Amino acid sequence: MNQSERRLFLIQSLLRERPSCQKQIIPTDSERQKILLRGLMNVRNPHPISPEFLETQDTYLWEETAQKGITDIRDLPPMQPGLYLWQGDITTLKCDAIVNAANSGLTGCYIPNHRCIDNAIHTYAGVELRLACEAIITAQGHPEPTGRAKITPAFNLPCKYVLHTVGPIIGSQVTDRDKALLASCYRSCLELAAMYDLESVAFCCISTGEFHFPNDLAAEIAVDTVKEFLKKQTSVKKVIFNVFKDLDRQIYRRLLGEN
Repeated sequence: MNQSERRLFLIQSLLRERPSCQKQIIPTDSERQKILLRGLMNVRNPHPISPEFLETQDTYLWEETAQKGITDIRDLPPMQPGLYLWQGDITTLKCDAIVNAANSGLTGCYIPNHRCIDNAIHTYAGVELRLACEAIITAQGHPEPTGRAKITPAFNLPCKYVLHTVGPIIGSQVTDRDKALLASCYRSCLELAAMYDLESVAFCCISTGEFHFPNDLAAEIAVDTVKEFLKKQTSVKKVIFNVFKDLDRQIYRRLLGEN
């Protein structure tokens, strides 16, 4: 199958799982097909699926990521020793682990084509990631607490692992507990990475999107926590601060420009 045939196969397979969508008209143009496929993957509950689907999906996702272009951490210049800043799509970053800003259910964003990082990571990792996260939640028997971290394979992403952490949700104002919990997110991810003997970790801007943590304060906590951790003798030697917005890039450039 070529890429168009794979996409059509995946769409048809997912539609067959949903009786209410049996009359769904599949668009003829590739971009609208991609939107439909992503939406169907987003809303799919974590239950087993055929090996044929997984094989086709995996080939499809690897090709899609290759077309977007993969960035290798080895090609990035450090802002400070061990500290990197990179603006781009974290699902295209090749390093040991990327961090996902998860929700307490841990199984990803179920809103079709939502623009949050949780949605993007689960989309391009493939349905295997939701299955792996569901297994973690089932085994522990309760939602994931704020400030902790879990690790899964990255499946179809260029990185090796995904570190999942639930950041604090901000109400009317940021409390000391919110600050401590955000610092705990960064620390927990780094400690877990060290447990798995990983060298490079890429952080997204945890809690600054849907969870409304102020960008500048969140960045300060992130940089301070990471710098403090890197003083320890662990396997973690490289930390990438991944940003999407120009605003966050400016904030991190200011913070990392200060030695």
